[in-house]
Amino acid sequence: MSTHVVPDVTCLGCGLLCDDVALALEDGRIAGMAPHCDLGRAWFGDGQVPARILVRDVPASFDAALAAAATLLRPAEGRALVVLGPGLTTSAVRAGIAIADRLGATVDTATSPGAAEGILAGQRRGRASSTLGEVKNRADLVLFWGADPATTHPRFIERLVATKGTHVPGERTLLSVRIGEWGGPTAPVLTLDEAQEAGTLAVLRGMVLGRLASPPPEQAGLATLAAQLTAASYVAIVAPGEGRDARRAALRAEGLTALAQALNGPTRCTLITLRDGGNRNGVESALSWQAGYPFAVSFGGGAPTYDPGARGLHELWRADAALVLGDWRAIDDSALAALAEVPSVVVGPRASEAPFAPGAAIDTGVAGIHEGGVAYRMDDVPLPLTPVVDGARTAAMTITALAEALGPRGAGA
Repeated sequence: MSTHVVPDVTCLGCGLLCDDVALALEDGRIAGMAPHCDLGRAWFGDGQVPARILVRDVPASFDAALAAAATLLRPAEGRALVVLGPGLTTSAVRAGIAIADRLGATVDTATSPGAAEGILAGQRRGRASSTLGEVKNRADLVLFWGADPATTHPRFIERLVATKGTHVPGERTLLSVRIGEWGGPTAPVLTLDEAQEAGTLAVLRGMVLGRLASPPPEQAGLATLAAQLTAASYVAIVAPGEGRDARRAALRAEGLTALAQALNGPTRCTLITLRDGGNRNGVESALSWQAGYPFAVSFGGGAPTYDPGARGLHELWRADAALVLGDWRAIDDSALAALAEVPSVVVGPRASEAPFAPGAAIDTGVAGIHEGGVAYRMDDVPLPLTPVVDGARTAAMTITALAEALGPRGAGA
């Protein structure tokens, strides 16, 4: 048995993208990691993924699968859906966007409704944000708003809060606001029902701006919280970045975005939203720089258009065919059921295990495990990825080969 350690690996298990992970390999399999993290261990597993190629559930050659995929997708030109899922490097995402452009397709992503509302709030208002390095080195007060990183981003406290900051001379102040069942890492200074959240954020913003001398009697604790926030040198607000309840997420995102902007008058403030892993931010960033928008983009008119209220995954009845790139497991159950009714092609990790019977499925490796490249942290900082075990084929190569098999736009069936 041969054992060796690969240092400084970037983990995509959550949006934190810890880049100090050491992986122990034994006979080509991942046998352990340090420091330990449950999400990281689940992400890496033992490094083994399927390496099958299927055409209508029958084993096929790589070239035959590409030909079958191209034959299925070409007739759907102008009415195709391309899904960009997690588990892809930014290079693979760019190749997928090129296919969407070639097909005149609608592009959707694995961006959750909650994350989408946060992005939309930033587009409407602008957003006071920063790198995670600023949180680590400058934030003397961290406010956890209905967020406990211990469960969603296990090393957040260890890496960014419990360490000494270069511009934080003393101890950081940690505050938590509990929203319904969602608490924080410290005892809550406020406990709110979900229905109170939007109104409370509006009152707190009014106090920070000096437009409200005192809160209503039932929100007396807000005066103390507002005073603590404005007295700090640098505030970091940490909030959930995902979720399925779009309406609640929209109200929270709008309120927190406005509060962070208001605090950048009496003090300095950044808003950090806790995003999921798999390079979701990288998908949105690549789509933004290639097409101008982070999700819900259509190439059907010849130039990219944006309709965030009409996500392609939830309007599959409009599509004649679908191309799913990346890990299909990030797609919600209703969309998976709809995909079973549409001719489809899947390219990415575990493509051969997709439950919706694709016409062609090509398994690839996983970004940062079998495939090197670049991924984006949840603060949109790009980080390098190092392949640690061998995979059958890379997603970037496979998607590029599919683009070549499709030929030029208008090639027909």
